[in-house]
Amino acid sequence: MIDAATTKPPTFDVILVHSFSRFFRDQFQLEFYVRRLAKNGVRLVSIIQELGDDPMSNMIRRIMALFDEYQSKENAKHTLRAMKENARQGFWNGSLPPIGYRIVEAAEQHGHRTKKTLEIDPIQAETVKLIFRLAREGDGTSGPMGVKSIAKHLNTAGIRTRDGGRWGLGGVHKVLTRATYVGRHRFNTKFWKTRERKPEAEVVEMAVLIIEAAEFEAVQSLLKSRSPALTAPRVVSGPTLLTGICFCATCGKAMTLRTGKGGRYRYYTCSTKARQGETGCVGRTVPMEKLDMFVADHIERRLLQPARLEEILSSVLNRREERAERRTAHISALRNRAAEADGKLKRLYDAIENGVADLADPMLKDRIAELKATRDQARADAGGPKVRWSGSGRRSHRPRSKRLPGPPAGACGRSRAAIAATTSTPLPSASKSTRRKFASWARKAYCFARSSPSQAQKRRVLACPS
Repeated sequence: MIDAATTKPPTFDVILVHSFSRFFRDQFQLEFYVRRLAKNGVRLVSIIQELGDDPMSNMIRRIMALFDEYQSKENAKHTLRAMKENARQGFWNGSLPPIGYRIVEAAEQHGHRTKKTLEIDPIQAETVKLIFRLAREGDGTSGPMGVKSIAKHLNTAGIRTRDGGRWGLGGVHKVLTRATYVGRHRFNTKFWKTRERKPEAEVVEMAVLIIEAAEFEAVQSLLKSRSPALTAPRVVSGPTLLTGICFCATCGKAMTLRTGKGGRYRYYTCSTKARQGETGCVGRTVPMEKLDMFVADHIERRLLQPARLEEILSSVLNRREERAERRTAHISALRNRAAEADGKLKRLYDAIENGVADLADPMLKDRIAELKATRDQARADAGGPKVRWSGSGRRSHRPRSKRLPGPPAGACGRSRAAIAATTSTPLPSASKSTRRKFASWARKAYCFARSSPSQAQKRRVLACPS
């Protein structure tokens, strides 16, 4: 409208408003645009505040604009105070809730309005817990997963966002870093105009817990350790086994990859010596295969101890059983939700047949569409064939991979499956002998599980089912 009024020639001569406060509640802005419009021959006219163009009318208009600006700021102050108090009492002030929550009406009323509060959505909360579990533990076939891997895992499993879309990096990262899930939903954190942060004394927190604080902090530490700002991506996902953890004993700088004979031979060498020669550091060069083998042997001696294997394998199977129980409870909740939505639809249809409800009511149509969407989504999530569960409680979204070399399948299937999941994490190292060394751990762990008779009752993980 302003652009149209300031073009030459203007398309109209008068801008009509109910009161001057409807045009601007800022005295400077009001006067600025009144003068700008006047230069182009356009007048600002108020219906209830009739003023002329004489100096007295201009003075009165400016005084009224000052009062309007003051009243606007006072209203904003009292509204914000009421909203802060509302949040402090645990009520929801509006906007879309974070994924994993839903808005429900509270018992308390304020005038003709019913207050609302946040409640955990049992269906979406399971998705939030799964995201944190994948970030901390992985899916059972790998270690802790990054944001991109989690998004890919959710999309492959057919798990959708709240509005039925596919997961992306931003959505997953927002879930993993949002403090709302540990009971610290923060209200009134920024100034809405400048987006600057407010003092902590002005911030109000609401407590609705989904994730334990210890798990949340562990995930934050993992995200921080993998941040490109702190750790180069090649250290996390590069093809060299000891990248980022192998350093020269002389100068303390990193050992980097060097090759010879067109890549036929591979070495770890001091980066200072590689850049500056022997004047920078006398350095050292170690064949990659030799150093990788030495590290693998050391890890084997330290990790593959009977007591440690018992503890690791026990925790693996316990987690799988917990996942199976969670999945069963999740499917049950989905079916209950679908049945509840179906029951509400039947009651609405009965009300329409009996003439109690009018089918032409747009709110009724929206409610029916909402219930149908809820029912169909819950049925699809509960009966989807994209997620497959084995008897041991392990969820699989991929085709079965090749079995590790070792003894043939027998009665101890669960134990061997746990051993394989624990010891067969693929390594990106280019050394074939190192990969063979790590693959042999599964066979050694299996032999231990078959031969060790001690603590048979305590080790239900290693005991064969009768």
